[in-house]
This record gives sequence, structure tokens and C-alpha cells, in this order.
Amino acid sequence: MVQATVALRVDVDTRRGLEEGVPRLLELFRRMELHASFFVTMGPDRSGRAIRRVLRPSFLLKMWRTNPLGLYGLRTLLSGTLLPARLVGAGAPALLQQIADEGHELAPHGWDHVGWQDRVHRLGRSAIRADLDRATRAFEAVVGVAPHASAAPGWRTSARALAAQDAFGFRYASDTRGEAPFRPEIAAGVLSTLQVPTTMPTMDELLGRVTDLPGTLARAVRPGINVFTLHAEVEGGRLLTAFEAFIAGLGRTGVSFVRLDAVAAQALAAGDELPVAPVVRRLVDGRSGWVAAQAHARSRQIVAPR
Repeated sequence: MVQATVALRVDVDTRRGLEEGVPRLLELFRRMELHASFFVTMGPDRSGRAIRRVLRPSFLLKMWRTNPLGLYGLRTLLSGTLLPARLVGAGAPALLQQIADEGHELAPHGWDHVGWQDRVHRLGRSAIRADLDRATRAFEAVVGVAPHASAAPGWRTSARALAAQDAFGFRYASDTRGEAPFRPEIAAGVLSTLQVPTTMPTMDELLGRVTDLPGTLARAVRPGINVFTLHAEVEGGRLLTAFEAFIAGLGRTGVSFVRLDAVAAQALAAGDELPVAPVVRRLVDGRSGWVAAQAHARSRQIVAPR
């Protein structure tokens, strides 16, 4: 029987998530002797501008289900509108250094989370490259090394964004939802940057839809590699107890936990056997709007341009 492994990916989208949620998660990981991969938005916290999505019925339904005031707090919900947009990662270098010092993987999660999530499909290649470059430069200025990975805000990307990202030479990216690591294919050909997709539902997608969050997530774990994405604002806040119960329950069944870079290393070792797949838009139950997702993969020998 194939053993189940869960890679833990922590998205830090907001300043509150970094200041309050990350320390709680670090304490939990220390206590449970676990290491995770933290992807931190580097630029301004403009969470309040998400109100522009209010005309989407799915967004209103998510707001009703999840109680955003309880999850994110009033300061975050007004950030970038009635209140100033504070820098997230670029504004808290000591916390980023603490994440790295405690043995966790650290990489950028874009520059402007809301701006990217809402506009990436309309942006040209130069604008996309400028956003990626800004996040990369800010990360290097704070951490002291160039990033080796990236994760697109909100699992939103495009063929132009994937092509622009390919020029940065990241070891891998985690921009998509899917089943297993793959190389993305666009009209211009197969890209070099490995994709390590999120394979499981998230807690905020299940919140208000199921009565047993830890149990529902545990049942979603499959033999082999699983990638679970949590959010510092959510699992590091109101749902910390539920997240701990989920992790502890898996540990009792023998599930092992790894960082995403370990998953990437294992996939890259496969070389030409890596699957190739287009990236398509897909709706995910419990999430507002589309996400970028791995389409049906096929095996193919790859000559990857670099």
C-alpha cells in the first residue's frame, strides 16, 4: 500500500495574517515538529478592494458562509480603502527571517494579492513581469537570497503569466489546482518551470458546507503526494483548533508531512517522465470565481528550454 504524504503550504495574504496568524502557526509547528512552505505576499495589503467582487453571486455566498469579519477582522476588510494599505512581507522582515530560521521554506506570493487575483487575466506580459519582478526584488531585499519558488495569488494565472514567470528561473511554482506535479504547456510550447499544484480542498472552501472540517479533510487525503494549502488568516486564526485536529489525526494514522520543495525535488528527479498538461480555468466548490487548474495530463519526453 502506498503511504500518504501531505505537503503543507501556508499562504500569507494579509498583514494581519503575517503578524497574528504566522506566530500561532509557527508555535504549532514547533510543538508538532513539522515544517511547512510559507508563501508570503510581499507588497501592500489591499484586501478591502476585494469588495469589487460583490456583484458575483458566488462571492456573496462565500461571504455569507464564512463570516469574513470573524475570519479576517475589520482592519483587514478596510485595508486599502478606508484604511492605509500596509506592506505585508516587505514591511515585516523580522517575521520572514524567523520563518526561515525555524526551518520552513519561504517564497513570495506575489506583490499585490488582490490586484493580481482580480486582473491577471487582463494584464499584458510587461505588466505581469513587472509585478513578478517587484515581488522577487522585495523578497531578495528582505531575505537576502533570490527566491527559488513562487505561488500565484488565488490560484490565478494565465498563459502570458506562466510564460513571463518561466524567465525567472524558479525551481518550481505552485500556481494551480490539480492532481500531481507537471510541466505546463501553452501555445508556444512546454514551459520549464515545474508546477506543484494544490490537490486538496481548503478549509475556507469547506467552511459552512460541512459539519466536520478535520474529518472531511482527512477523507480527502489520498495515497501518495497530497498538497494542502492553508491560510495564515484562517488556520492561524479562528480555525487553528480545527487545523490542529486535522494534523494530529493524520499523524496518528501514519501520514507524513513535508515541505513543497521536497515534492518538487522528487518530481524533478523523474526528468523526462514528468507529465505535461495545459492549464485551464476551473470552478471549485466553495470558492468565488475561477482558478487555474491542471488539465488532463499526458506523458511526454520534454526538452525544456532554459
